[in-house]
Amino acid sequence: MRVCLPLTAVTTAALLLVTVTGTTPAAADRNPDGTPLVQVSQGDPYAKCTIGARSPDSVVYPATEVEPYLSVDPRDPQRRVVTVFQQDRWNDGGARGLAAAWTTDGHTFHRSTLPFSLCAPGGADYERASDPWVSTGPDGTVYASGEGVDFTKSTRSALLTVTSRDGGRTWQNLTTTHVDEQPFFNDKPSLTADPIREGTAYQVWNRLDNEPSGPGSLDGPGYISLTRDGGRTWSEARPFVDTSAVPNTQTIGHLIVVDRHTGILYDFFDRITYSDDLSTVVEARYEMVSSTDAGETWSAPVTVARDTSVPEVDPNDPTKLLRAAATLPSPAVDPKTGTLYMAYEGSDFSGGSFDSVQLVRSTDGGRTWGAPELISPEGVPAFSPSIAVDERGTVALTYYDLRFLEPGDTTTLPTAYQLATLPHGDPERRTERQISRIFDWLEAPFAGGYFLGDYQGLVADGKGVRAVLTETHSDAPQNRTDVYTGTFRTH
Repeated sequence: MRVCLPLTAVTTAALLLVTVTGTTPAAADRNPDGTPLVQVSQGDPYAKCTIGARSPDSVVYPATEVEPYLSVDPRDPQRRVVTVFQQDRWNDGGARGLAAAWTTDGHTFHRSTLPFSLCAPGGADYERASDPWVSTGPDGTVYASGEGVDFTKSTRSALLTVTSRDGGRTWQNLTTTHVDEQPFFNDKPSLTADPIREGTAYQVWNRLDNEPSGPGSLDGPGYISLTRDGGRTWSEARPFVDTSAVPNTQTIGHLIVVDRHTGILYDFFDRITYSDDLSTVVEARYEMVSSTDAGETWSAPVTVARDTSVPEVDPNDPTKLLRAAATLPSPAVDPKTGTLYMAYEGSDFSGGSFDSVQLVRSTDGGRTWGAPELISPEGVPAFSPSIAVDERGTVALTYYDLRFLEPGDTTTLPTAYQLATLPHGDPERRTERQISRIFDWLEAPFAGGYFLGDYQGLVADGKGVRAVLTETHSDAPQNRTDVYTGTFRTH
Protein backbone atom coordinates (compact mmCIF):
# COMPACT_ATOMS: atom_id res chain seq x y z
CA MET A 1 0.00 0.00 0.00
CA ARG A 2 1.55 3.29 -0.97
CA VAL A 3 0.66 6.48 0.86
CA CYS A 4 2.83 9.09 -0.78
CA LEU A 5 0.24 11.82 -0.40
CA PRO A 6 -2.07 12.59 -2.03
CA LEU A 7 4.33 1.18 20.97
CA THR A 8 6.39 -1.47 21.74
CA ALA A 9 6.94 -4.56 19.73
CA VAL A 10 4.29 -7.10 20.62
CA THR A 11 5.40 -10.65 20.23
CA THR A 12 2.72 -13.24 19.76
CA ALA A 13 2.15 -16.77 19.04
CA ALA A 14 4.41 -19.58 18.40
CA LEU A 15 3.44 -22.03 15.74
CA LEU A 16 0.41 -20.25 14.32
CA LEU A 17 -0.93 -21.08 10.92
CA VAL A 18 -0.48 -24.26 9.10
CA THR A 19 -0.73 -23.54 5.42
CA VAL A 20 -3.23 -24.35 2.72
CA THR A 21 -1.42 -26.37 0.11
CA GLY A 22 -1.98 -27.34 -3.48
CA THR A 23 0.56 -28.03 -6.18
CA THR A 24 0.74 -25.60 -9.07
CA PRO A 25 2.90 -26.99 -11.83
CA ALA A 26 1.17 -24.98 -14.56
CA ALA A 27 3.41 -22.91 -16.83
CA ALA A 28 2.74 -19.85 -18.93
CA ASP A 29 3.35 -19.74 -22.66
CA ARG A 30 7.00 -19.90 -23.51
CA ASN A 31 8.53 -16.47 -23.67
CA PRO A 32 10.71 -15.39 -26.62
CA ASP A 33 13.81 -16.48 -24.71
CA GLY A 34 12.50 -20.05 -24.89
CA THR A 35 12.37 -20.50 -21.11
CA PRO A 36 8.96 -21.32 -19.64
CA LEU A 37 7.66 -19.14 -16.87
CA VAL A 38 6.13 -21.24 -14.11
CA GLN A 39 2.78 -20.10 -12.74
CA VAL A 40 3.16 -19.49 -9.01
CA SER A 41 -0.37 -18.45 -8.07
CA GLN A 42 -3.22 -20.92 -8.35
CA GLY A 43 -6.70 -20.78 -6.89
CA ASP A 44 -7.98 -18.27 -4.36
CA PRO A 45 -7.69 -19.13 -0.66
CA TYR A 46 -9.75 -16.06 0.32
CA ALA A 47 -12.58 -16.39 -2.22
CA LYS A 48 -15.25 -16.81 0.45
CA CYS A 49 -14.03 -14.01 2.73
CA THR A 50 -16.54 -11.15 3.10
CA ILE A 51 -14.44 -8.96 5.40
CA GLY A 52 -12.90 -5.64 4.42
CA ALA A 53 -15.37 -3.47 2.48
CA ARG A 54 -14.42 0.13 3.24
CA SER A 55 -17.48 1.80 1.70
CA PRO A 56 -20.26 1.01 -0.80
CA ASP A 57 -17.78 2.05 -3.49
CA SER A 58 -15.18 -0.51 -2.43
CA VAL A 59 -14.45 -3.05 -5.17
CA VAL A 60 -12.55 -6.28 -4.62
CA TYR A 61 -10.97 -8.04 -7.59
CA PRO A 62 -11.35 -11.78 -6.96
CA ALA A 63 -8.55 -14.19 -7.78
CA THR A 64 -6.11 -11.36 -8.53
CA GLU A 65 -2.51 -11.82 -7.46
CA VAL A 66 -0.29 -8.73 -7.65
CA GLU A 67 2.86 -7.17 -6.17
CA PRO A 68 5.05 -10.28 -5.87
CA TYR A 69 8.40 -10.63 -4.21
CA LEU A 70 10.66 -13.65 -3.74
CA SER A 71 13.61 -15.12 -1.89
CA VAL A 72 15.89 -18.12 -2.35
CA ASP A 73 17.60 -20.26 0.26
CA PRO A 74 21.34 -19.44 0.00
CA ARG A 75 22.10 -23.12 0.78
CA ASP A 76 20.08 -24.34 -2.26
CA PRO A 77 19.12 -21.23 -4.27
CA GLN A 78 17.88 -22.91 -7.43
CA ARG A 79 15.42 -25.28 -5.81
CA ARG A 80 14.28 -23.78 -2.51
CA VAL A 81 12.31 -20.66 -3.40
CA VAL A 82 9.55 -18.73 -1.61
CA THR A 83 7.37 -16.11 -3.29
CA VAL A 84 4.81 -13.81 -1.66
CA PHE A 85 2.07 -11.66 -3.18
CA GLN A 86 -1.18 -9.80 -2.56
CA GLN A 87 -4.31 -11.93 -2.95
CA ASP A 88 -7.63 -10.33 -4.05
CA ARG A 89 -6.76 -6.67 -4.44
CA TRP A 90 -9.18 -3.94 -3.34
CA ASN A 91 -9.55 -0.76 -5.41
CA ASP A 92 -9.13 1.54 -2.40
CA GLY A 93 -6.18 0.00 -0.60
CA GLY A 94 -4.68 -3.35 0.25
CA ALA A 95 -5.98 -6.84 -0.43
CA ARG A 96 -8.06 -9.47 1.29
CA GLY A 97 -4.80 -10.99 2.40
CA LEU A 98 -1.29 -12.04 1.51
CA ALA A 99 -0.29 -15.45 0.21
CA ALA A 100 2.92 -17.34 -0.40
CA ALA A 101 4.10 -20.15 -2.65
CA TRP A 102 7.05 -22.45 -2.01
CA THR A 103 8.99 -25.06 -3.92
CA THR A 104 11.72 -27.58 -3.20
CA ASP A 105 12.52 -28.39 -6.83
CA GLY A 106 12.43 -24.89 -8.36
CA HIS A 107 9.47 -25.77 -10.60
CA THR A 108 6.41 -27.07 -8.73
CA PHE A 109 4.95 -24.50 -6.36
CA HIS A 110 2.63 -25.11 -3.43
CA ARG A 111 0.42 -22.45 -1.87
CA SER A 112 0.45 -21.27 1.72
CA THR A 113 -1.33 -18.39 3.43
CA LEU A 114 0.28 -15.61 5.46
CA PRO A 115 -1.56 -14.74 8.71
CA PHE A 116 -1.69 -10.99 8.20
CA SER A 117 -5.45 -10.40 7.85
CA LEU A 118 -8.73 -11.81 9.11
CA CYS A 119 -9.31 -13.55 5.77
CA ALA A 120 -6.38 -15.88 6.47
CA PRO A 121 -6.88 -18.92 8.73
CA GLY A 122 -5.77 -17.85 12.21
CA GLY A 123 -4.85 -14.43 10.83
CA ALA A 124 -4.15 -11.18 12.65
CA ASP A 125 -7.03 -8.86 13.55
CA TYR A 126 -6.87 -6.64 10.45
CA GLU A 127 -9.44 -6.31 7.68
CA ARG A 128 -6.91 -6.11 4.86
CA ALA A 129 -3.22 -6.69 4.21
CA SER A 130 -0.64 -5.23 1.87
CA ASP A 131 3.06 -4.88 1.01
CA PRO A 132 4.28 -8.51 1.07
CA TRP A 133 8.00 -9.10 1.49
CA VAL A 134 10.20 -12.14 2.03
CA SER A 135 13.89 -12.81 2.76
CA THR A 136 15.88 -15.92 3.72
CA GLY A 137 18.75 -16.03 6.18
CA PRO A 138 22.01 -18.00 5.92
CA ASP A 139 20.55 -20.82 8.05
CA GLY A 140 17.49 -21.18 5.81
CA THR A 141 15.07 -19.32 8.07
CA VAL A 142 12.49 -17.56 5.91
CA TYR A 143 11.21 -14.21 7.15
CA ALA A 144 8.02 -12.75 5.69
CA SER A 145 6.48 -9.39 6.44
CA GLY A 146 3.51 -7.29 5.48
CA GLU A 147 1.14 -4.61 6.64
CA GLY A 148 -2.24 -5.10 8.30
CA VAL A 149 -4.77 -2.33 7.73
CA ASP A 150 -8.22 -1.45 9.11
CA PHE A 151 -10.55 1.10 7.57
CA THR A 152 -14.04 0.47 9.00
CA LYS A 153 -13.52 -0.03 12.75
CA SER A 154 -10.74 2.56 12.86
CA THR A 155 -7.83 3.51 10.66
CA ARG A 156 -5.08 1.27 11.98
CA SER A 157 -1.88 0.21 10.27
CA ALA A 158 0.47 -2.41 11.64
CA LEU A 159 3.80 -3.94 10.66
CA LEU A 160 3.67 -7.72 10.89
CA THR A 161 6.25 -10.50 10.57
CA VAL A 162 6.31 -14.30 10.56
CA THR A 163 9.02 -16.91 10.08
CA SER A 164 9.20 -20.32 8.47
CA ARG A 165 11.75 -23.02 9.18
CA ASP A 166 10.42 -25.46 6.60
CA GLY A 167 10.90 -23.42 3.44
CA GLY A 168 7.54 -21.63 3.47
CA ARG A 169 5.22 -24.58 4.14
CA THR A 170 4.17 -23.30 7.57
CA TRP A 171 4.60 -19.98 9.36
CA GLN A 172 5.23 -19.24 13.02
CA ASN A 173 6.07 -16.37 15.39
CA LEU A 174 3.42 -13.92 14.20
CA THR A 175 4.63 -10.59 15.60
CA THR A 176 3.30 -7.05 15.50
CA THR A 177 6.46 -4.98 15.30
CA HIS A 178 4.55 -1.67 15.39
CA VAL A 179 0.94 -0.41 15.18
CA ASP A 180 -0.63 3.07 14.94
CA GLU A 181 -4.00 4.73 14.51
CA GLN A 182 -4.77 8.03 12.79
CA PRO A 183 -3.19 10.50 12.24
CA PHE A 184 -0.25 8.10 11.90
CA PHE A 185 0.04 5.68 9.02
CA ASN A 186 2.80 3.12 8.49
CA ASP A 187 3.69 2.38 4.90
CA LYS A 188 5.87 0.42 2.48
CA PRO A 189 7.68 -1.97 4.84
CA SER A 190 10.46 -4.20 3.57
CA LEU A 191 12.44 -6.91 5.33
CA THR A 192 16.04 -8.05 4.87
CA ALA A 193 17.61 -11.13 6.44
CA ASP A 194 21.26 -10.46 7.22
CA PRO A 195 23.29 -12.77 4.93
CA ILE A 196 26.21 -13.15 7.37
CA ARG A 197 24.63 -12.76 10.84
CA GLU A 198 22.54 -15.85 11.49
CA GLY A 199 19.19 -15.09 13.12
CA THR A 200 19.33 -11.36 12.34
CA ALA A 201 16.84 -9.54 10.13
CA TYR A 202 15.73 -5.93 9.67
CA GLN A 203 12.28 -4.50 8.96
CA VAL A 204 12.17 -0.86 7.76
CA TRP A 205 9.34 1.44 6.70
CA ASN A 206 8.12 5.04 6.76
CA ARG A 207 5.79 6.29 9.49
CA LEU A 208 3.62 9.16 8.32
CA ASP A 209 2.32 11.71 10.82
CA ASN A 210 -0.28 13.77 9.01
CA GLU A 211 -0.79 16.06 11.98
CA PRO A 212 2.48 16.44 13.91
CA SER A 213 1.89 20.05 14.97
CA GLY A 214 -1.50 20.93 13.50
CA PRO A 215 -3.58 20.52 10.35
CA GLY A 216 -1.76 20.83 7.04
CA SER A 217 1.62 19.54 8.15
CA LEU A 218 3.36 16.25 7.48
CA ASP A 219 6.28 14.26 8.82
CA GLY A 220 7.47 10.87 7.58
CA PRO A 221 10.66 9.51 9.16
CA GLY A 222 12.12 6.08 8.51
CA TYR A 223 11.54 3.44 11.21
CA ILE A 224 13.32 0.18 11.98
CA SER A 225 12.69 -2.94 14.04
CA LEU A 226 15.12 -5.87 14.13
CA THR A 227 15.42 -9.42 15.38
CA ARG A 228 18.54 -11.17 16.67
CA ASP A 229 16.86 -14.50 17.51
CA GLY A 230 15.51 -15.70 14.20
CA GLY A 231 12.24 -13.79 14.34
CA ARG A 232 11.04 -15.02 17.72
CA THR A 233 11.15 -11.47 19.10
CA TRP A 234 11.62 -8.06 17.50
CA SER A 235 12.99 -4.85 18.97
CA GLU A 236 10.84 -1.87 19.78
CA ALA A 237 10.38 0.19 16.62
CA ARG A 238 12.41 3.39 16.52
CA PRO A 239 13.17 6.15 14.01
CA PHE A 240 16.50 5.90 12.20
CA VAL A 241 16.06 8.43 9.36
CA ASP A 242 14.93 11.85 10.54
CA THR A 243 12.72 14.22 8.53
CA SER A 244 11.96 16.86 11.16
CA ALA A 245 14.49 19.44 9.94
CA VAL A 246 12.45 20.32 6.85
CA PRO A 247 8.67 20.75 7.25
CA ASN A 248 6.29 18.65 5.14
CA THR A 249 8.89 15.99 4.37
CA GLN A 250 8.46 12.25 4.23
CA THR A 251 10.50 9.22 3.27
CA ILE A 252 9.27 6.16 1.37
CA GLY A 253 10.61 2.92 -0.07
CA HIS A 254 13.15 2.00 2.62
CA LEU A 255 15.11 -1.12 1.66
CA ILE A 256 18.28 -2.52 3.24
CA VAL A 257 21.02 -4.39 1.37
CA VAL A 258 24.10 -5.86 3.05
CA ASP A 259 27.70 -6.11 1.88
CA ARG A 260 28.67 -9.70 2.68
CA HIS A 261 32.39 -8.88 2.95
CA THR A 262 32.25 -5.87 5.24
CA GLY A 263 28.93 -6.49 6.98
CA ILE A 264 27.90 -2.88 6.30
CA LEU A 265 24.16 -2.24 5.95
CA TYR A 266 22.90 0.24 3.36
CA ASP A 267 19.35 1.58 3.53
CA PHE A 268 17.99 3.27 0.38
CA PHE A 269 14.87 5.45 0.27
CA ASP A 270 13.20 8.42 -1.40
CA ARG A 271 12.94 11.71 0.51
CA ILE A 272 10.06 13.93 -0.66
CA THR A 273 9.31 17.50 0.44
CA TYR A 274 5.92 19.08 -0.29
CA SER A 275 4.67 22.66 -0.51
CA ASP A 276 3.02 24.22 2.55
CA ASP A 277 -0.43 23.12 1.39
CA LEU A 278 0.89 19.63 0.48
CA SER A 279 -0.41 20.01 -3.06
CA THR A 280 2.90 19.81 -4.95
CA VAL A 281 6.32 18.23 -4.61
CA VAL A 282 9.02 20.83 -3.95
CA GLU A 283 11.96 18.42 -4.01
CA ALA A 284 12.46 14.66 -4.23
CA ARG A 285 15.74 12.77 -4.08
CA TYR A 286 16.95 9.27 -3.37
CA GLU A 287 19.20 8.97 -0.35
CA MET A 288 21.15 6.30 1.50
CA VAL A 289 22.24 5.79 5.09
CA SER A 290 24.64 3.10 6.30
CA SER A 291 25.35 1.16 9.49
CA THR A 292 28.60 -0.54 10.49
CA ASP A 293 27.18 -2.09 13.70
CA ALA A 294 24.32 -4.25 12.41
CA GLY A 295 21.68 -1.55 12.57
CA GLU A 296 22.34 -0.05 15.99
CA THR A 297 23.53 3.33 14.67
CA TRP A 298 23.26 4.97 11.24
CA SER A 299 25.21 7.52 9.24
CA ALA A 300 23.95 10.85 7.98
CA PRO A 301 22.09 10.62 4.65
CA VAL A 302 23.97 10.75 1.34
CA THR A 303 22.21 11.86 -1.85
CA VAL A 304 22.17 9.06 -4.43
CA ALA A 305 20.16 10.64 -7.27
CA ARG A 306 17.38 13.10 -7.98
CA ASP A 307 13.93 11.56 -8.20
CA THR A 308 12.80 12.77 -11.62
CA SER A 309 9.87 10.37 -12.01
CA VAL A 310 6.70 11.73 -13.57
CA PRO A 311 3.10 10.44 -13.39
CA GLU A 312 2.76 6.89 -14.70
CA VAL A 313 0.14 6.96 -17.44
CA ASP A 314 -0.90 5.31 -20.69
CA PRO A 315 1.09 7.42 -23.17
CA ASN A 316 -1.73 7.27 -25.75
CA ASP A 317 -4.35 8.29 -23.18
CA PRO A 318 -2.84 10.11 -20.17
CA THR A 319 -6.21 10.05 -18.38
CA LYS A 320 -5.58 6.34 -17.80
CA LEU A 321 -3.38 6.14 -14.75
CA LEU A 322 -0.88 3.34 -14.23
CA ARG A 323 0.63 2.35 -10.91
CA ALA A 324 4.13 0.93 -10.77
CA ALA A 325 7.37 1.70 -8.91
CA ALA A 326 7.79 5.48 -9.08
CA THR A 327 9.46 6.75 -5.85
CA LEU A 328 10.66 3.23 -4.91
CA PRO A 329 14.39 2.43 -5.25
CA SER A 330 15.75 -1.03 -6.08
CA PRO A 331 19.33 -1.39 -4.74
CA ALA A 332 21.92 -4.18 -4.90
CA VAL A 333 25.53 -4.88 -3.91
CA ASP A 334 28.12 -6.64 -6.06
CA PRO A 335 29.07 -9.64 -3.87
CA LYS A 336 32.72 -9.53 -5.01
CA THR A 337 33.62 -5.86 -5.35
CA GLY A 338 31.13 -4.18 -3.03
CA THR A 339 30.01 -1.81 -5.81
CA LEU A 340 26.60 -0.40 -4.95
CA TYR A 341 23.86 -0.03 -7.55
CA MET A 342 20.42 1.55 -7.46
CA ALA A 343 17.78 1.19 -10.20
CA TYR A 344 14.78 3.49 -10.31
CA GLU A 345 12.19 5.15 -12.53
CA GLY A 346 13.21 8.56 -13.83
CA SER A 347 12.56 10.93 -16.72
CA ASP A 348 16.11 12.27 -17.25
CA PHE A 349 16.35 10.69 -20.70
CA SER A 350 12.93 11.80 -21.97
CA GLY A 351 13.12 15.48 -21.09
CA GLY A 352 10.57 14.91 -18.33
CA SER A 353 8.01 13.32 -20.67
CA PHE A 354 7.89 9.76 -19.32
CA ASP A 355 9.74 7.38 -17.04
CA SER A 356 12.55 5.08 -18.10
CA VAL A 357 14.63 2.62 -16.09
CA GLN A 358 17.75 4.37 -14.81
CA LEU A 359 20.82 3.09 -12.96
CA VAL A 360 23.36 4.78 -10.72
CA ARG A 361 26.40 3.26 -9.03
CA SER A 362 28.97 3.91 -6.33
CA THR A 363 32.42 2.32 -6.10
CA ASP A 364 33.39 3.92 -2.79
CA GLY A 365 30.84 2.54 -0.35
CA GLY A 366 28.14 5.04 -1.20
CA ARG A 367 30.12 8.19 -0.44
CA THR A 368 29.79 9.41 -4.04
CA TRP A 369 27.50 8.38 -6.89
CA GLY A 370 27.86 8.55 -10.65
CA ALA A 371 25.47 10.09 -13.17
CA PRO A 372 22.33 8.17 -14.19
CA GLU A 373 22.64 5.60 -16.99
CA LEU A 374 19.73 4.67 -19.25
CA ILE A 375 18.92 0.93 -19.07
CA SER A 376 15.56 0.60 -20.85
CA PRO A 377 15.33 1.41 -24.58
CA GLU A 378 15.45 5.05 -25.57
CA GLY A 379 12.04 6.53 -26.37
CA VAL A 380 10.06 3.76 -24.64
CA PRO A 381 8.26 4.21 -21.29
CA ALA A 382 9.49 1.62 -18.79
CA PHE A 383 8.46 0.82 -15.23
CA SER A 384 9.07 -1.22 -12.07
CA PRO A 385 12.81 -1.94 -12.20
CA SER A 386 14.25 -4.70 -10.04
CA ILE A 387 17.99 -5.33 -9.76
CA ALA A 388 20.28 -8.16 -8.69
CA VAL A 389 24.02 -8.85 -9.07
CA ASP A 390 25.22 -12.43 -9.53
CA GLU A 391 28.38 -14.05 -8.15
CA ARG A 392 30.40 -13.10 -11.25
CA GLY A 393 29.47 -9.42 -11.01
CA THR A 394 26.88 -9.40 -13.79
CA VAL A 395 24.23 -6.79 -13.11
CA ALA A 396 20.71 -7.90 -14.04
CA LEU A 397 17.64 -5.65 -14.25
CA THR A 398 14.03 -6.53 -15.00
CA TYR A 399 11.27 -4.10 -15.95
CA TYR A 400 8.00 -3.66 -17.81
CA ASP A 401 8.03 -1.57 -20.98
CA LEU A 402 5.59 -0.41 -23.66
CA ARG A 403 7.59 -0.95 -26.86
CA PHE A 404 4.70 -2.87 -28.44
CA LEU A 405 2.17 -0.05 -28.04
CA GLU A 406 1.08 1.30 -31.44
CA PRO A 407 0.32 5.01 -31.97
CA GLY A 408 -3.39 5.67 -31.58
CA ASP A 409 -4.17 2.50 -29.65
CA THR A 410 -6.22 3.66 -26.66
CA THR A 411 -8.11 0.42 -25.98
CA THR A 412 -5.23 -1.83 -24.95
CA LEU A 413 -1.80 -1.35 -23.43
CA PRO A 414 0.49 -4.12 -24.74
CA THR A 415 3.16 -4.73 -22.12
CA ALA A 416 6.06 -7.15 -21.75
CA TYR A 417 8.65 -7.88 -19.08
CA GLN A 418 12.30 -7.46 -20.07
CA LEU A 419 15.62 -8.66 -18.64
CA ALA A 420 18.75 -6.57 -19.22
CA THR A 421 22.21 -7.83 -18.23
CA LEU A 422 25.44 -5.85 -17.88
CA PRO A 423 28.54 -8.05 -17.40
CA HIS A 424 30.61 -6.49 -14.60
CA GLY A 425 28.16 -3.58 -14.75
CA ASP A 426 29.51 -2.46 -18.13
CA PRO A 427 26.74 -0.59 -20.05
CA GLU A 428 28.66 -1.10 -23.32
CA ARG A 429 28.12 -4.86 -22.99
CA ARG A 430 24.42 -4.60 -22.20
CA THR A 431 22.09 -7.27 -23.62
CA GLU A 432 18.31 -7.53 -23.31
CA ARG A 433 15.75 -10.34 -23.52
CA GLN A 434 11.96 -10.39 -23.38
CA ILE A 435 11.02 -12.87 -20.66
CA SER A 436 7.22 -12.65 -20.60
CA ARG A 437 4.48 -12.88 -23.18
CA ILE A 438 2.87 -9.64 -24.33
CA PHE A 439 -0.20 -8.85 -22.21
CA ASP A 440 -2.66 -5.99 -21.77
CA TRP A 441 -1.83 -3.89 -18.68
CA LEU A 442 -5.34 -2.37 -18.78
CA GLU A 443 -6.78 -5.72 -17.68
CA ALA A 444 -5.15 -5.28 -14.26
CA PRO A 445 -7.18 -4.30 -11.18
CA PHE A 446 -7.55 -0.55 -10.75
CA ALA A 447 -6.19 0.77 -7.45
CA GLY A 448 -5.00 4.35 -7.86
CA GLY A 449 -4.02 3.25 -11.36
CA TYR A 450 -3.98 -0.02 -13.28
CA PHE A 451 -2.07 -2.04 -10.73
CA LEU A 452 0.43 -4.85 -11.25
CA GLY A 453 2.17 -3.98 -7.98
CA ASP A 454 4.34 -1.25 -6.56
CA TYR A 455 7.23 -3.66 -7.10
CA GLN A 456 8.18 -7.04 -8.61
CA GLY A 457 11.11 -9.27 -7.56
CA LEU A 458 14.54 -10.40 -8.78
CA VAL A 459 17.29 -12.38 -7.01
CA ALA A 460 20.59 -14.03 -7.91
CA ASP A 461 20.31 -17.81 -7.67
CA GLY A 462 23.86 -19.10 -8.10
CA LYS A 463 23.77 -19.70 -11.86
CA GLY A 464 21.97 -16.51 -12.92
CA VAL A 465 18.84 -14.79 -11.69
CA ARG A 466 15.27 -15.71 -10.82
CA ALA A 467 12.49 -13.21 -11.54
CA VAL A 468 8.92 -13.05 -10.25
CA LEU A 469 6.35 -10.91 -12.06
CA THR A 470 2.67 -10.24 -12.63
CA GLU A 471 0.87 -10.79 -15.93
CA THR A 472 -2.76 -10.06 -16.83
CA HIS A 473 -5.33 -12.23 -18.60
CA SER A 474 -7.68 -10.85 -21.23
CA ASP A 475 -11.46 -11.27 -20.92
CA ALA A 476 -11.14 -12.84 -17.46
CA PRO A 477 -12.83 -10.49 -14.95
CA GLN A 478 -12.77 -13.22 -12.29
CA ASN A 479 -9.07 -13.92 -12.78
CA ARG A 480 -7.41 -10.74 -14.03
CA THR A 481 -3.83 -11.51 -12.98
CA ASP A 482 -1.46 -14.27 -11.97
CA VAL A 483 2.11 -14.41 -10.69
CA TYR A 484 4.85 -16.20 -12.63
CA THR A 485 8.52 -16.98 -12.05
CA GLY A 486 11.45 -18.10 -14.16
CA THR A 487 15.22 -18.54 -14.01
CA PHE A 488 17.62 -17.00 -16.51
CA ARG A 489 21.33 -17.38 -17.10
CA THR A 490 23.33 -14.18 -16.98
CA HIS A 491 26.51 -15.47 -18.68
